[in-house]
Amino acid sequence: MKAHKCKVMPSHFLLQMAYWPMSFFTRMKTMNKISFKPVWFDSMGAKSSATLIKTPDVSVLIDPGAAGMQPSFPASDEQKQRWYGEAYRAIRKASKEAQVVVISHYHYDHFTDFEKPLYEGKLVLAKNPNQWINDSQMGRSEKFYGNLCRAFEGRSLDEFMRDPEQKSYPDPMDELPVAREKDFGDYNSRRQELLQKGRKWFEGRAKKWNTKKIIPELDLKGVRVRWIDGKAFQFGKTKLRFTNPLFHGIEFSRVGWVCPIVIECEKEKFIHSSDLNGPIIEDYAEWIIREDPNVLVLDGPMTYLLGFTLNLINLKRTIENASRIVSSVNSELIIYDHHLPRDRWFRERTKPVWSIAERERKNLLTAAEYLGKEPVILTL
Repeated sequence: MKAHKCKVMPSHFLLQMAYWPMSFFTRMKTMNKISFKPVWFDSMGAKSSATLIKTPDVSVLIDPGAAGMQPSFPASDEQKQRWYGEAYRAIRKASKEAQVVVISHYHYDHFTDFEKPLYEGKLVLAKNPNQWINDSQMGRSEKFYGNLCRAFEGRSLDEFMRDPEQKSYPDPMDELPVAREKDFGDYNSRRQELLQKGRKWFEGRAKKWNTKKIIPELDLKGVRVRWIDGKAFQFGKTKLRFTNPLFHGIEFSRVGWVCPIVIECEKEKFIHSSDLNGPIIEDYAEWIIREDPNVLVLDGPMTYLLGFTLNLINLKRTIENASRIVSSVNSELIIYDHHLPRDRWFRERTKPVWSIAERERKNLLTAAEYLGKEPVILTL
């Protein structure tokens, strides 16, 4: 697989390319040490952000999962199923090239349960299923590791489980000073109510983490599993760094936590944001800006759920945060895709982000556009 090379730009870029100075194209250098391949993304017709990364030291498949589009997506069930099948075939093919498989969290558009060939012979670097996790993902992880133990060892997961450990868990808002101090005007009182409810929900989860049996890291016949939360792994000159668990969306999001990945090789850097939903939280945007990657895979807000699980206040936050990221980083390429292309009006609803990219001549694309295609939602 060759180092990434931009194959297409959307029309709003093409209209202005003739007027851009040559210095812009000089700055758009491809990475030499890290190669990037989008395996499947939402803009291609199924929910996913599966990505294959290669360096001279290691090949990494990030989030090898896919899910069919929601009922509101304007395509037939048969077409959705075809895209879903294509996504899994692409993921299976990519897994044959990977030595390491990363699971940032346990949503089915981010991991597969269960296909033995997908994980056989791999080092699986996965979100810790014992803490900083909601109930549904905890259940999915137990099922997944149970399948892993049976397939590779012929034993049940219960034979590996350890007794619970007592830990203290600080208020997550202590790690979010920018979001914590943000003035929301008339929404401040309602926001404080929601944060208090969130803290109570979090305290309930923490009690559960302290009482459930622990799934240990696994060394099975044919696969190894290591937890990634806040850790780093070295492969020659390549380092894989993972954040501490970050909220999947808003503060105290009931859908849980995720662990984005940073891949570094010599002076090159790649970031896959997993599911930060925008990001909604200002501190997460500041983290991405500080990292300043060469290539950034940034998931967007769930605009197709606007008025349901996404309100206008949090949409505004995501637009401000993504705009600041696009304006501030020196990334040669930003893939802005996951969640967004489930909605026909995703460009209109995030227009300021695309406008800033155009004005500042930043290479902001969906994965489909990067591959020379139009997002399928815009073809229906």
